Amino acid sequence: MPIFIEKNMYFRNQFGLLLCCFFGSISCKSQTTSHLPRVLPAVSDTTFVNLKDYSLDFVYDMKYATDANFLKAKVYDCAECFLRLKTVRALLEANEKFMKKGFRIKLFDCYRPLDIQKKMWILVPNPEYVANPAKGSIHNRGGAVDITLVDATGKELDMGTTFDFFGKEAGHNYLNFSQEVLENRALLKKIMNKKGFNSFDSEWWHYNLRTALKDPVANTKWDCN
Repeated sequence: MPIFIEKNMYFRNQFGLLLCCFFGSISCKSQTTSHLPRVLPAVSDTTFVNLKDYSLDFVYDMKYATDANFLKAKVYDCAECFLRLKTVRALLEANEKFMKKGFRIKLFDCYRPLDIQKKMWILVPNPEYVANPAKGSIHNRGGAVDITLVDATGKELDMGTTFDFFGKEAGHNYLNFSQEVLENRALLKKIMNKKGFNSFDSEWWHYNLRTALKDPVANTKWDCN
């Protein structure tokens, strides 16, 4: 059976284990990583996959699986982050860069099935806040993520506003913030841009994979265990 392997993480682990065998002073435990060097079925880049199957290095706060969001309603049955495989690969590369700087990506929303978009539209039928399901959004195409960064303790970096704040302060062009906030936003944007994502002018947290912009709107669902 064809297989897909997260090769970089796999061989990094194997090299660490070899060092353990030859140098007793090196802790084998210290050579492990929270990435999953697991063998997964080979699938196309546009297949929907669960991010958790490819890495344990992300933090999750899936807002729409709770009622702690601007909709004041829970619209997902469970808190999972599904994306097309190509989006996952780009996100893994971005997170690797952030981790080298002592940070990790925290996710608020990922792929959004069209039926969920319709639920949101019924609750808030305003295109300034919710994409019209008749057209769909990049979230419905599996190529968008809503994210922030956390430090080694899990504390969110100060981005100036909360997620889903719809004032002008949430925009990338709003500069009336402290230097710390501006640098945090710039760091997030710089690395995400380098790894294939476009920013969204009015929402500092929203990033679209450039190669996903023309993918079809989907209504693929996942099982909640």
